[in-house]
Amino acid sequence: MPTIPTTPDMTGRLAVVTGASDGIGVEIAALLARAGAELILPVRNEAKGEAAACGIRERISGARVSTRPLDLSSLDSVAGLTATLRAEGRPVHILVNNAGVMTPPSRRETSDGFELQWGTNHLGHAALTLGLLPLLREGAARVVQQTSIAARSGDIDRAAVTTPAGYDAMAAYRSSKIAVGLFGRELARRGRDAGWNLTSTLAHPGVSPTNLLAAQPGLGRERETVARRVIRFLSRVGVTGTVASAALPAVRAATDPTASGGEFYGPKRLIGGPPARIPLWVSLGDDAEAARVWDETLHSIGPRFAV
Repeated sequence: MPTIPTTPDMTGRLAVVTGASDGIGVEIAALLARAGAELILPVRNEAKGEAAACGIRERISGARVSTRPLDLSSLDSVAGLTATLRAEGRPVHILVNNAGVMTPPSRRETSDGFELQWGTNHLGHAALTLGLLPLLREGAARVVQQTSIAARSGDIDRAAVTTPAGYDAMAAYRSSKIAVGLFGRELARRGRDAGWNLTSTLAHPGVSPTNLLAAQPGLGRERETVARRVIRFLSRVGVTGTVASAALPAVRAATDPTASGGEFYGPKRLIGGPPARIPLWVSLGDDAEAARVWDETLHSIGPRFAV
């Protein structure tokens, strides 16, 4: 397992990591568990989630890991999880919003009627963050928004995420990941201004052979994409990252003791390499757009997640 030498002791900290039933998410969770954190893994597939939790316990002696049900494509499910965790009353010290879906071949919608990538990658995580805000504030939490190199340039294409006609899978994915980053930056700004006692950071994993582009019949993808086969080869020869190394930027974003809010972490070589604090991409740097995304997001997810 890769390590980050500067990772501080996380003993006594409670970390919530989405998308940790496999891939980068389970590696993020394992690294935090190795540092001493207790883990909650909100998962859509209970069997996969429990298998991932068992795997972490087998790899790390004494790891404390539990799962909770969560479907980020359903705001009712998000509200159910946040209500459960608030009722448990434990401060949350780390929240890593890592889960995501990528480029389903045909347009799909969440149970709330949003384009699936926009609703899952962005709106679901925004609702989770705001629903947990009392626990995050109590825990002086670090909140990490996992974006993607797909968001490195361009703007949010609002037509791509609102208009069924002419579905453009990559435009919708890119838009969701730009929104993730802008929301994280606005969370950092509002948190500082309002004294919310949390730190919001951004991360991206570079490129690695995760399951985002694997065969996923539930999304209408019957076989893995050509891109995934190419990435798997490039990973084997060291051009891109591995799944394990791709977890490191988010872990550093979650634990860097020098972060004050708004910092961005990624691999040094964009597509791979050791984790580093990196310059903010232009696509994520528009303060006015970040404020617009915040307001539009709150309107979309509704008053039960209101700040």
